[in-house]
Formats: sequence, C-alpha cells, structure tokens
Amino acid sequence: MAITKIPAAGFSDAVNFRNIIINGDMSIAQRGTSQASITSSGYYTVDRFKTSIDNLGTWTQSQSTDVPSGQGFAKSLKMDCTTADASPAAGDSLFLDTKFEGQNVQYLKKGTSSAESLTCSFWVKTNKTGTYIVELYDQDNNRSISKSYTVSSADTWEKKTVTFAGDTTGAFDNDNAKSLNVFFWLGGGTNFTSGTLQTSWGTITNANRAVGQVNLADSTSNEWYVTGIQLEAGSVASDFEFLPVDVNKNRCLRYFYNHIDRPRGDAEGYFAAGYLYSGSRLYFQIPFFVEMRATPTMSAASGTDYYTFYRDSAADNFNEIITTQLRKNYAMLRAADSHISGTAGQSGGIHTTSNSIVTFSAEL
Repeated sequence: MAITKIPAAGFSDAVNFRNIIINGDMSIAQRGTSQASITSSGYYTVDRFKTSIDNLGTWTQSQSTDVPSGQGFAKSLKMDCTTADASPAAGDSLFLDTKFEGQNVQYLKKGTSSAESLTCSFWVKTNKTGTYIVELYDQDNNRSISKSYTVSSADTWEKKTVTFAGDTTGAFDNDNAKSLNVFFWLGGGTNFTSGTLQTSWGTITNANRAVGQVNLADSTSNEWYVTGIQLEAGSVASDFEFLPVDVNKNRCLRYFYNHIDRPRGDAEGYFAAGYLYSGSRLYFQIPFFVEMRATPTMSAASGTDYYTFYRDSAADNFNEIITTQLRKNYAMLRAADSHISGTAGQSGGIHTTSNSIVTFSAEL
C-alpha cells in the first residue's frame, strides 16, 4: 500500500507554540484566585500577569469564571475597582503587564530588515466603554509602540485584534533576561496621555504611551475582564492556541513555583523529606519539577509551630525555614537549630500547617 504524506498546509493552525503569551487563557493561578486591596505593583493571582499600579485607585483582582460563551475558555482575569480615583495625578498609572525572555523571541528577527510584525488578539469585557491601549515595550533598546482598541458595548464580551509593525531597529538580547513587555493599559495621568499616541516603533516617550486611554479607576462600578490573550508573529490573528493543562502549568513553573499549593485547597500535609546532619541540624531539599529561569528567591511563611519534623516516633516543631543553597533546579533548606533535638542520621517527613506557604520566584 502506498503511503501518502499529508502536507502541514492541509491542517488548520498547524504551527505549535505560536502564542508568545504564557497562560493567556488565565487558567493557572498558583498564588490564589482573589486578592483584595491592591494599591501597589505585584503578581497577585493569574500566573505570568503582573499588576503595575502607581497611585490609581484600589483594586480587587480575581481569577473569574465569567468567560465568552462558546469559545473554549474556562477562566478570565478580572479587575474590580473598590476605591475610585476620578482625577489621576500626572504620574499615576495602571496596567496589566506580561513579559518575555529575549531568547524566546529571537525568531521575531527584531532589529533586522526582516523583522516580523506582531498581532495581539484577546477577549475583553467591561462596563467602561471607550478607548484602551495595548503597548509593546522593548526593554533592551528602550523602544515602544502603542495601539488602541475600542470597547463598544458595555458588559459584553468582545474580541479585539491589534497589529504592530516589525521593528528594524534594535535586536533583542539572546538571553534569559526580560526583553519584551506587553502592557494592557487601564488608566494613566497626563505624563502618559498628553502627547500623540506612538503607533510606530521609536524611543519610548512617556507622554505618547497611552494617549486616549479611558480611566477605569473613575468609579467603583467599573470592572474589566480579559482572557484568550494571544501574541503571534504576522499580521493575521489565528484562533487561540489552547495547550494541555500540564504543558501550560510547566511553562508557568519556570517563573514561579508554589511548593505548598494552597490554591488546590490543601489544609496541611507533608511537603519534603529531611535528615538530621547533627542532633540539632535538620536539612531537607525541595526539587523543582521544571528548571527555573534563574536562581530563584524563596518566600516561606514563619510562625509558631508552622512546621513539624516527624522522625523515629518523635516530632520536632519549628517556626521558620532557612535557605542554605538555591539553584535553578532545587533548594537546599534547613530548620532553625534551636528547634530541633534528635540523633544524627535520623530521617523523616516534614509537615506543614494550614498557615504555611513556601514559594520560589524567578519572575522577569
């Protein structure tokens, strides 16, 4: 029997990993599903999306189940204004930010005559109609480009598409540091809105970054949802590229790892195996399932009897975790000596209470 090869062109959307955005369907939220009283910049809920805020309202961010019907999405990111600021100061700003390593965007050929255009598509819903801004920022060369989109119907999911020309000036560094940012503006003072919108690549000028942007912070009635964010090479938006949940989770783990995964609903449990190097020195190692982007920083909750070392029919409670060695693929940790009393060579399991959390971050 003759075997016929079917060309890739015979399939729809044959390109794998065409979406530069990680977790664009908002399905992974290792830090939790809701955070209230947001007034400062940080990562709060959905992985890979940072809230950048400078004195523009107070917000609750959540991973929502409100999604566009029939599009395959289960989650969205929601911003809810809880304290309004109807008159922003000149330097006030608010935007959602996601960023990418330079080594992952080399195929865009930025800084050459063959530089690729980029198309960003996404679903958005808000009660606040009007003009919004999406901005690309080249961190390596301090260059930016902004495009506007219009929300036409209040409280209705709408799909938006904006296309950015390729930039023939300034190549991205080929490394694991941040090179490209995507900013979804939600409000800004005159420092960012008083010029002319910079719709072509050029050296970043703050006054030209978010011209025309509505102020989502002007009322506590305002909400903004987004999901299905896709950024891809070319001038045409393809259908959203859904990835298996394990693939999507592993891509997020390169940047942030919640070892004691409270969002799953666990109350308490064992999270590591350890051994006594001496009668009072307890060591334990946490391996990372995915090698992290860079040597991470650790954040571990501390408090009275937050952790317990169970060994040889005995138990030692301890209050905090001390870092001894951090690498991209593991963390070597220990307990405070004053809390441990046993026999060198004993091993056992390390248990945590419902108050404990241990995370590792290598965010850009």
